[in-house]
Amino acid sequence: MLQQEIHQYLEQFFIATGCTIEESGAGSLTVQLTIEMDKELMNRPFYWTYLEKTGGIPNPMKVTFITDQEKAPPDIKGEFIHFGAPRLHQIFETARKLSAYIRLYEKPVMNAGQNVPLHPWLNVNMKISYRSDRKKDVFRSFGLNLINGSLIESFHEKITNIDLSPKIPDYCFTISPIIMPASGLKRIESFLTSEVQSQEHPWAEAAMKRWEEDTKLLNHFYEYPEEKPETFFVEKNALEDQYSPSIYVDILNGGIIYLNTLPA
Repeated sequence: MLQQEIHQYLEQFFIATGCTIEESGAGSLTVQLTIEMDKELMNRPFYWTYLEKTGGIPNPMKVTFITDQEKAPPDIKGEFIHFGAPRLHQIFETARKLSAYIRLYEKPVMNAGQNVPLHPWLNVNMKISYRSDRKKDVFRSFGLNLINGSLIESFHEKITNIDLSPKIPDYCFTISPIIMPASGLKRIESFLTSEVQSQEHPWAEAAMKRWEEDTKLLNHFYEYPEEKPETFFVEKNALEDQYSPSIYVDILNGGIIYLNTLPA
């Protein structure tokens, strides 16, 4: 995830949660949090408990995030946020909790008296984790047309510039899906499974090789005792847990997006 993408994601997240973007410049973002987002992100439980008991006036925090240290103003003070930052993953988890499922409608440009159809798309955003003694996460976004079954990758990126609303716009109507969302999800899972199975996985082969080398060292260390002690089997199992390659797919969030525009 590039720093520019992080900046855009933060903007979208805070707008979607009702916060006010007070300043969004090159490399920095200043946000006035809502009460709800302050409680979610700023770890001030004693403050909010005291305020609720005393009936005080709430004062949610204003925060500045630095998304690019080279482009941000030199005198700006804020929290540097990058892909490995705990704060960003906290925001990911908050977004996942608050918007695990959404329903949005495109606000198309319309001519007077025109009724505009909106077609249903199933959007599923996933994290694919490749794990051994090392770990790599890949984020994927899919869109499945629930009318004709066409599948589009990088769906989230392709609808970023489309004006979406949680309420259906005036003079628009939705097309009923032919494919049910549960069936659409199975199609996406099937596509992803086939893709993963058809790929070469040198990272897994390298992990198996490191596993084999460490197992040889372990066997050499316990070479002489005729009956291996319990610690041998504990360490052997630990090597398996450490090196055994695995792939996990985690659905982060998703929803139904009704579109008039066909994502490019």
